[in-house]
Amino acid sequence: MNQERIYQILLSPHVSEKASIVADEHNQHVFKVLSTATKAEVKDAVEAMFKVEVSKVRVTNIKGKAKRFGNRLGKRADIRKAYVTLKPDNDIDFAGAH
Repeated sequence: MNQERIYQILLSPHVSEKASIVADEHNQHVFKVLSTATKAEVKDAVEAMFKVEVSKVRVTNIKGKAKRFGNRLGKRADIRKAYVTLKPDNDIDFAGAH
């Protein structure tokens, strides 16, 4: 896989109460990823960008909710999330403390 594709796979970390719980209890981190990303690509991207070892990746597709915007019906965007489990003694520091 080329370097350019690796940097496009991960869109952002997904910050939520559930994400912080799985990070504390299971050494997992949650990322929003491209809708075309595979598990192998997500693993390679996390390992390359954060210099950690990944043990497994689980991916889920979240359907966007149907919402009303005034008199019009609309739909929020679909997102794809990856739950990345790290090997023991590996951690990702999002705070950026050097």
